[in-house]
Amino acid sequence: MDALEIGQKMVALCQEGKNLEALNTLFAEDAESIEARGDEQMPAEMKGLDALRQKNEWFFANHEVHGGDVKGPWPNGERFAVVFSYDITPKVGPMAGKRMQMEEVGLYTVADGKIVKEEFFYAGG
Repeated sequence: MDALEIGQKMVALCQEGKNLEALNTLFAEDAESIEARGDEQMPAEMKGLDALRQKNEWFFANHEVHGGDVKGPWPNGERFAVVFSYDITPKVGPMAGKRMQMEEVGLYTVADGKIVKEEFFYAGG
């Protein structure tokens, strides 16, 4: 699969709430993830499919997700971008209990038919 096909499959899975399935089927074992910011509990840079799974599970365990949307992909060579919008209430941290809307852009790099890198961009990052 090329970047566009992988992006289309990822968007379709995420729209169905199958984020972990997208990770398990579309990402390389040594994929890396780079957030705009991080902390000791959830570092900005992580590497390896197991770490990315844990990050995804942490997000959904620590946020009540009221709804969301995934748009894209927008391809460019071996990369594609996706826009994620979420209506969430954090369960922990300084925003705990405060419902908010979150929007971020994910930029994905593909090599050998798998996603090898994801980078996230969002306001306040």
